[in-house]
Amino acid sequence: MSAVPDFPPSLFARKPYWAKRFGTAPFLPTTREEMDDLGWDSCDIVLVTGDAYVDHPSFGMAIIGRLLEAQGFRVGIIAQPDWTSAEPFRALGRPNLFFGVTAGNMDSMVNHYTADRKIRSNDAYTPGDVHGHRPDRAVIVYAQRAREAYKDVPVVAGGIEASLRRIAHYDYWQDKVRRSVLLDARADILLFGNAERALVELAHRVAAGEHPREITDLRGTAFLRDAVPGGYVELDSSEVDTPGPVDANPDPYAMVSPSTCAEAETKQEPKSAAEESGARVVRFHRDIPRGTPRDQTVIRIPAFEQVKGDSVLYAHASRVLHLETNPGNARAIVQRHGDKEVWLNPPPIPLTTAEMDAVFDLPYARAPHPSYGDARIPAWEMIRFSVNIMRGCFGGCTFCSITEHEGRIIQSRSEESVLKEIEEIRDKVDGFTGVVSDLGGPTANMYRLACKDPEIERNCRRLSCVYPGICKNLDTDHTPLVNLYRKARALPGIKKILIASGLRYDLAVESPEYVKELVTHHVGGYLKIAPEHTESGPLSRMMKPGMGAYDRFKAMFEKYSKQAGKEQYLIPYFIAAHPGTSDEDMLNLALWLKRHNFRADQVQAFLPSPMALATAMWHSGRDPLRGIKRKAGDRVPVARGARARRLHKAFLRYHDPNNWPLLRDALKRMGRADLIGNGKHHLIPTWQPAGTGQGTGGARAATGGRVTRGGKALKQRGQTFQTQHKGVETAARPAGPGQKKGPPRAKSRPGKRRVRRG
Repeated sequence: MSAVPDFPPSLFARKPYWAKRFGTAPFLPTTREEMDDLGWDSCDIVLVTGDAYVDHPSFGMAIIGRLLEAQGFRVGIIAQPDWTSAEPFRALGRPNLFFGVTAGNMDSMVNHYTADRKIRSNDAYTPGDVHGHRPDRAVIVYAQRAREAYKDVPVVAGGIEASLRRIAHYDYWQDKVRRSVLLDARADILLFGNAERALVELAHRVAAGEHPREITDLRGTAFLRDAVPGGYVELDSSEVDTPGPVDANPDPYAMVSPSTCAEAETKQEPKSAAEESGARVVRFHRDIPRGTPRDQTVIRIPAFEQVKGDSVLYAHASRVLHLETNPGNARAIVQRHGDKEVWLNPPPIPLTTAEMDAVFDLPYARAPHPSYGDARIPAWEMIRFSVNIMRGCFGGCTFCSITEHEGRIIQSRSEESVLKEIEEIRDKVDGFTGVVSDLGGPTANMYRLACKDPEIERNCRRLSCVYPGICKNLDTDHTPLVNLYRKARALPGIKKILIASGLRYDLAVESPEYVKELVTHHVGGYLKIAPEHTESGPLSRMMKPGMGAYDRFKAMFEKYSKQAGKEQYLIPYFIAAHPGTSDEDMLNLALWLKRHNFRADQVQAFLPSPMALATAMWHSGRDPLRGIKRKAGDRVPVARGARARRLHKAFLRYHDPNNWPLLRDALKRMGRADLIGNGKHHLIPTWQPAGTGQGTGGARAATGGRVTRGGKALKQRGQTFQTQHKGVETAARPAGPGQKKGPPRAKSRPGKRRVRRG
């Protein structure tokens, strides 16, 4: 295996670039006037972001900006610039080192469009919650405008949009495979994942005179090469995972001359560019060289031109990419794009607890930039009283982009750092009433969970630590988290600590003490969890546990709620139209909802985000979890058309009269007309209320509409706030005849520089 450092240099090991000459800015400057107030004649680095500038560790630009400031660099921020010309990109003058561009906390296409490709009317990361303050494919547009503003200034791309588009990727909005964003943006280098290590090293080396295009040895970076350098063993990805025959079957009736056949038998395969440069290429039918160091091996995945026209090879490339995500054993990956090689170095080494503490202890103002005045920024409002306690998720849910961005290794902060931040919120943030809205992360209860053996962790290639079952090597002890909860709520001035991040309930049931602590003290009337489905077919394609774990958790939740004398509710979330889901699966889910007296408030169909495994299933109809084959029978069912997707959403809202005509037709087609009737055991009635079920057959209800609770109509927001849309959300609430009150409706919240978790 490669020489992966157990203890890489500290994030703060380098001597600050400007030492302590400039100190700390109250806010990083966004105008020349603010630069003048700080005594700056120029910025060393200018960061361009699609989000409003909120100086808070839940916003990526704030973390990156403050970290670079701590390294001694003068950092300016251009937030949500007018991209129709290059002039706004000159607002802070020519940066001395480079431009850093990002779309913001969300992929710009997810931010702009719903799962049905309809334009959203709002933007949670914009003052006033208004749409239209960032372009589509913001990384590409910002990088090109920065290049126009100052042609000789290097451009560094980063953030979640760049991370998820670093290789050839399926683009749902254009329904085609696009090439790496690195080429379209014409950036000099791309940083993927949580890029603190790479960015700090990059900034210091550029300051020392290197050009970003010359820096090719940083983990977590992607860049262009003309060919594979000499000294590498190039491992064809089919040696890692063979997709089956990739050539069309020959025509047995084709007229071929004997001389042609003889030529074909004796013809030698031409050397590749890698072989010409001295690299050793291992092809399909040769043994992988034993003892080859991983840091001298590169895996070649099918070229952009191949995966663009062959969805089977696309699924194969996706599988290989995900097998190379463990920093302990990942190898470099290369993908040909025309005459250029897109090279991906292995993922970054996770931050230590001390480094995490240092990043979150930087001098954030913990507020939006003063230039926004009293304008409402929903994403800020949702997280202003919350604390991020960890990063990463080892769940491996295929619809979620956490693996490609933050990775599977949990990076936790210390108790002291978390408690210090709670005290800062209490003492410094206006409007705090004593209620902390969340202590969480991508998954609320993975704090300090890790593999029992670091050596096993370094060598593991599993895509999930908890599927198909919890790994025996995973430490599931929730005691550190229980202790953190207790210390946090014991702080003076703290009235309540809520847990709003998604909970992995199959882990929680391994620690009854944790469930009791959570239910007794940290649930604000409802707790959202995500079974995602009830049927084994779609669950296996999601890598989610069966309903047995849900039933166990539900029993614990109700038991401890009763012991605490509290009326509390579970709010389960479900997915519509996920790959692997048949109409029968959705019908069974609808029957489960009716049997348990649940009614779904929010319904959205699966959104194929770039690079996710489920997106490969959606595009190719193949399952990358099980190896890729070309056999006709080895297909994943996909609800691709508008009517099929609408039907899957309608099953989740079986109680909505607008969906009844569509459901009646479907039930008759499926041979389940026995579920149509006016009895309690029927799914939908035979009668139709006047004025319902017209036109779109439930399209309005499927994207929001009205929610009834005890006969009272309530306005429902259609927008879901999240850092990276995982695809779907259905919040189901208990409902029933004569119910006078129910649980609060689950509300989505923006992630803390993370993707949506499963």
